[in-house]
Amino acid sequence: MSGTDIQIACTACGATNRLPPGRDPREARCGKCRAALFSGQPADVDGAMFQRQVGRNSIPVLVDVWAPWCGPCRMMAPEFARAAAMLEPGMRLIKLNSEAEPQAAATLGIRGIPTLLLYRGGREIGRQSGAMDAASIAGWARAQLSG
Repeated sequence: MSGTDIQIACTACGATNRLPPGRDPREARCGKCRAALFSGQPADVDGAMFQRQVGRNSIPVLVDVWAPWCGPCRMMAPEFARAAAMLEPGMRLIKLNSEAEPQAAATLGIRGIPTLLLYRGGREIGRQSGAMDAASIAGWARAQLSG
């Protein structure tokens, strides 16, 4: 991989795709399953797909850890979706259901939800708990990357 190529993990099948310079990531499809690599919407992932996304993407990954019974999580869901439209394709946005994936949530040390986790290069670089609007989500994520 050259220094300007980016690696994008498909949220549908987990395959890693290499995008050369000049290729519009918004138009890219997975080489394995043909799914669009970016939809402008966050992808719901399980624990294994979470690991693939964090470990295989060369772009930052923003994770919303949530649960269906959580009122603030339900309130923030459409805001996180709006943030995806603002931040993709420079950042991957995914959602991890802590009720369906309790082991993953425990491993991540989640104490309250909703919690945003930001990863770059496979490493957590930021964590923020509490519901936020789309502009605040995008602003927080960008600030973590520049800091």
